[in-house]
Amino acid sequence: MKRIRGIGAIAFAGIAILTLGGCQQGSATKDSNDGEGGAITLQFQSLSDQPDAQAAVKAIVDEWNAENSDVQVEIVQAGWDGTFDKLVTQFTGGTAPDIIHYEASSIASFAADGYLADLTDYIDSDLKSDISDGIWDSVTQDGEIIAYPSTLQSYMVFANADLLETAGVEIPTGETMTWKQLQEMAAATTTGETYGLGWGLASPTATIMSLALGFDGGFFSGDGTDASIEVGEAELAVPELIHEMTYTDKSVDPTSLTQSGSDVLASFYGGKAAMTVQGSFQATNIANDAPEGLNWVALPPLEGSEGAIQAANPQTYSVNIDSEHVKESAEFLNFFMSGDNLAQIAYADALIPSSDSARAEVEKLAADNPAWTQVLKSGEGLVGPPFLKVEKYTEWKDTVATPAFQQYLADQITADQLAEQLTDGWSSIAG
Repeated sequence: MKRIRGIGAIAFAGIAILTLGGCQQGSATKDSNDGEGGAITLQFQSLSDQPDAQAAVKAIVDEWNAENSDVQVEIVQAGWDGTFDKLVTQFTGGTAPDIIHYEASSIASFAADGYLADLTDYIDSDLKSDISDGIWDSVTQDGEIIAYPSTLQSYMVFANADLLETAGVEIPTGETMTWKQLQEMAAATTTGETYGLGWGLASPTATIMSLALGFDGGFFSGDGTDASIEVGEAELAVPELIHEMTYTDKSVDPTSLTQSGSDVLASFYGGKAAMTVQGSFQATNIANDAPEGLNWVALPPLEGSEGAIQAANPQTYSVNIDSEHVKESAEFLNFFMSGDNLAQIAYADALIPSSDSARAEVEKLAADNPAWTQVLKSGEGLVGPPFLKVEKYTEWKDTVATPAFQQYLADQITADQLAEQLTDGWSSIAG
């Protein structure tokens, strides 16, 4: 049974319902060339933006289509930018595709508004057991599994090994690396025109809230519209460490805090930053784009007071509840999420696959790549964060948390003022 649809996502985006007429690209339809008894076509809106990942997705879809003449899948290529607002428009206008690629933290409001199908009874049993309960929990709302969790990213430290060696810094080789180690390494490698660390935090919320879990900083408790916020010592640990390294140690390039992660890579390539914190997916970009001769390494996962824990916020594949072919869409996703297929996508994107079998396959594909050893190791500490259960998290993140963190990292407000803005901002949104 469908839920009664609310207006949470619609009110946030501030978008009126649009009548799209002949441009409708929503629920699956029968192939007009085959008549009433012909194949059905499922529209699959994919956000994969790396060329290798797009090629991997296409290869999987082509294999499915070759083996399933009665159920054909059509890729609708889209981009990550503006996806939330676009989905609001599609859902309210009745034009959403059958299969929707997105991420766990952003689909909660669509699930709450009744736009996503409950997939619990459609998921292949072997696939279900191949993915940990903690990751399934990240895509479960009110007891319903509303997406297949696919790939995940962690935040990792990449280093110029030559600059570390010149500074007399020994490269960590343990299972994890403490924040104190990072701070000391950044200070030791800050010389002349070179900063120890470049960190692209133009959009800081996801990074800070993920790494905060290493200090037991959960920010939220409860779920849905009943969630409450607490910003205490644990939640402030990561921003305070970054602030201290920037303004006390002066080992973090302050300009980098206003840039994207990709922008900071230029400084890393040019030797202006000895280290950089990036999403794990950047391992592929560094391998492809770094200048010849750059001796770079991926360092062990960062460990806070509670361990090397980060947020599991997987990319997801959901099914439009209004699709005429929910069952067929789920059958395709069971195929799409097989270990071999998911491994190909994860390897192309330098992301961590959600299933054990896919991770084992990636280990084979990346056997000669030391950076991948650290990427996969960082995936061992991924857990479902509290914010995935918070219905208005995306609104709070975009309108409250991001500008507040930006002000603090720019040294415009104090830590106490940051906590106050985060708390009061949530109260105003939650009502």
